[in-house]
Order: sequence, then structure tokens, then C-alpha cells
Amino acid sequence: MSIGRSVFEFLKMASIQHARWDYEVSMSILKNRKKMLILLATLLPILVVSLLEAGDMIGSKTAYAPAFYSTNIFLVSIAIGLCAGLITGCIGAGGGFIITPALMAAGVKGILAVGTDLFHIFAKAIMGTAVHKKLGNVSTKLAVAFLVGSAGGTFIGGYINKSLYDRDPLLSEAFISLVYAILLGFLGFYALIDFLKSRKGTADSGSHGAHGGPSGMTPLAIKVQNANIPPAIRFDEDYVPGGRKISGVIVAMGGIIVGLLAAIMGVGGGFVTFPMFVYVFGVSSMTTVGTDILQIIFTAGLAAIGQYAIYGYVFYTLAMGMLLGSLIGIQVGALTTKVVKGIHIRGFYAISIIAGFINRAATLPKKLVELEAIKMSPDLCKTIESVGNVVFWVVVAFFATWVIGKFIVNIGKLRGEEEVSPVLVKEEA
Repeated sequence: MSIGRSVFEFLKMASIQHARWDYEVSMSILKNRKKMLILLATLLPILVVSLLEAGDMIGSKTAYAPAFYSTNIFLVSIAIGLCAGLITGCIGAGGGFIITPALMAAGVKGILAVGTDLFHIFAKAIMGTAVHKKLGNVSTKLAVAFLVGSAGGTFIGGYINKSLYDRDPLLSEAFISLVYAILLGFLGFYALIDFLKSRKGTADSGSHGAHGGPSGMTPLAIKVQNANIPPAIRFDEDYVPGGRKISGVIVAMGGIIVGLLAAIMGVGGGFVTFPMFVYVFGVSSMTTVGTDILQIIFTAGLAAIGQYAIYGYVFYTLAMGMLLGSLIGIQVGALTTKVVKGIHIRGFYAISIIAGFINRAATLPKKLVELEAIKMSPDLCKTIESVGNVVFWVVVAFFATWVIGKFIVNIGKLRGEEEVSPVLVKEEA
């Protein structure tokens, strides 16, 4: 149980940190008129052409053979980005985890959903480079070792996805769905248990104690730093007398894991980097933030372009649609946190993650039957898949309607107040 709890805390911190990065980058774009004009200038012709039913010009089955494109999917991508942004902005975690499942639920092939999500993250990272001031905290040696590993990881993950797709597209779909079902199922049900305990007043308030700041490390981090595997890398000299050291091999291995997850899941890798550096490597939070920003740009870019875009597995139009929707959603969601109760936000976090789990898990019986791995009635498989889709979209739609409704009702109260960061980013309300 303690191991499961530790993994949950690791994944929850990963989700929160990814949301923090997403929020900061999005706000950087929204505050820059030049960047917003560039984005709108890019999206306007895409939207016009989509509405004119000229799908072949903007990323259809003609341009990208593995996909079927309908002009309405661009508008759907904006809606998906909006919902993900609302979850990120209001809940402070979890929004990035639903994009790939949502695209797949909307009919986009799994490998295209992963590639498109990665490109969307890369585009947002490039546009939001105003946060480069934090890069001053990067330890160059740590960054180089980690990025060498993450580069290798993106090639491994991309190779796995492409190989499965080349062998059988159904196998690729089943693999991606299974990975998301495992991750979202574990994180969602633990979050639900945590939420129910918090309602009874029995939540463990001390579970966040291992913050990994300049003066404290987890027991695991101490063991990792004591591993005598050359070459040794020194870091955090500005925060600890004499600095600390860690094996470059261990850091590179961590990079491989992050790159692998990024290329397989399409989440940029940033959601794992922060807790890995703080809890496993024992790096200070200040150094970790800068390295995480750099890592996301590098890993997402290398995976999106080097492993997916050059093979035609990216829907650029959908990526831009999601970018626009998420920018709006994050702003609305972040403002709404000022007028909703923290306990409600924690509940919605658990429910939204579980909805993603149900959606991906519900697709597996049909895919396994088609792969002849199991035997089950086709009608039953179709019913299970339909129920999973309905549950997912109903939960997402209800949450989006609830947040937007709260925003509209309280717009007078919110007008003129300064911007806030997501509630869960502030150590959960």
C-alpha cells in the first residue's frame, strides 16, 4: 500500500507540475500581442478553409494517408483544447492527460493523436519562450546528460509506436489505449480515494513533505546520489555548500524513461521530469524548474518532428486548434478557481481522470477481439465502447459547462481581479 501511495504522489506531482508549466507558457502567450496575432493569423485561414469544406488542403486523407479527415474535426480540436485548458486552469492538473484519449475518442487514429499532441505541446513551448528567464537555473551538465537520454528515449518510443502501427494499426490503437488505461486508472482511483478521505477530514496532510528543496532530500534521492557510477556530475552549488553530485549515467537513464513516455503517450515528458529530479535525483526545485522547461522544448520537439511529423503522423490543423482552445480554457479555468470550493476541484480532478480511464479501457475489448486475442460478442464490444465514449464526453461536457457557468455568473466579481494560478498548483486547496 505504501508503494502504491508513493507512486500516486509521484504521478500526482507530475500532473500538477505539467499543469504549472502549461499555465505559465499559456499566460506568456496571452500577454504577448505579437504572439497572439501570429497565432490568429495562422488559424484564420485554416478555419475559413475548414468551413468551406476544403479539407484536402489542410491535412486530410490526401495529405496524410493514415488518417481520415472531416472539416468538423478542426472545430472539435478547439473544443478538446478548451476542455483540457479548463481542467488545467481550474483543477491545476490532469488536463494534459485527456488530450490524446479525447482525440482518439473523436475518431483520430492513436498514432496521429500522439503525434499531434506532441506537436501541440512543442508549438506552445516555442511560442511561450518568454519563460526563458527561468532557464538561468539550469545545470548545464545535468541538462546535457538528461537530454542525451531523452533523445534516445524518443527514438525508442517512436520506434515502438511506428512498428506496432506498421504491423497492424489495431495493435497500435490497443497499445496506446492500454498505456493510458493503466496510467489514468491508477492515478484516477487513488485520487478518488484521496478525495473521499479529505471529505471525512482524514486526508494525510503530511504526504507532501518531501519537497526536495535546497535543504532536504528523500531517502531514495540520498541512495541514488551515493551510487558511485562514473562520470559524476556536480550541481546545486548555489544552494548547497560544495554542491551535490550524481552519476551522469543515472541521469541519462532517467532521460530515457522520460523520452520513452513522451514519444509513446504524446505528453511532452514534462509531467515526469519534475518529480523525477526532485524525489529521485535530489535536485533542488529551482534547478529542476529551469531544466524541466528546457527538456520539454527539446523532447517534445524531437519526438514530434523526428518521430511523427516526418512520417506524416501529425495533424497540424488539429494541433493549432487545440492550442487556441487551451489558451482560452486555461485563462477561464484559472479565474474560476477564485469562486469555487477547493474540495469540489479535487473531486472533479478524480472524476475527469477516471472518465479518461473508462474511455480508453472500454475500447480494449473490441480491439482485442479484432486482433483475435479474445473472444467476445461484437455487439457487446460495441456496447461497451459506446458506453465508454458516452461517459467520457458527458463528464467532460458537464465539467466544461459547470466551469464556464461559474465564470459567467461571477464575471462581475472576477473582473479587475489579478490573475491566479491553478488551485492544485498551490498545494491543493
